[in-house]
Amino acid sequence: MKVLVAGVGNTLRSDDGFGVAVARRLEVMSLPEGVRVVETGISGMTLVQELMDGYDALIVMDTVDRGRPPGTIMLIEPDIPDARKMSHDQQHELIADTHLATPSRVMMMAKAMGALPDRVLLIGCQPVDAEALGMDLSPEVAAAVDVAVVEVERHLEQLLAPVPGS
Repeated sequence: MKVLVAGVGNTLRSDDGFGVAVARRLEVMSLPEGVRVVETGISGMTLVQELMDGYDALIVMDTVDRGRPPGTIMLIEPDIPDARKMSHDQQHELIADTHLATPSRVMMMAKAMGALPDRVLLIGCQPVDAEALGMDLSPEVAAAVDVAVVEVERHLEQLLAPVPGS
């Protein structure tokens, strides 16, 4: 099984760098065979290009504002709309921005191209402020990086576990 683990976000916007911080922590760890960790930053096309290599699962780490206490980790199985079922205008709006900065837009594009795996998990973190300028995460989000790493490891273990009877 091949699993892509992608950290997204803008490291110049304080808490928005959460996904990249998690990816950097994972990159120096010994992970199972078949797992690839990438930092895509804010370049959505980088993630789409990575997915074109063919993966069985995708785990994305990013900030997600759901009004929770800062530093809260959320496990989200996103429902990705099928761009092929959108109107022409909606499709144009989707692909007009080649940076595709939001994970939801990236995943829609990858799904339309047939590159999105069936198994997708978003590990989100509630930011204090994802728009503030700065290269440091807030203390709450910095503390959540360790929690996110544990969640990634847990989900990799589940994904890579042998299927009974196989």
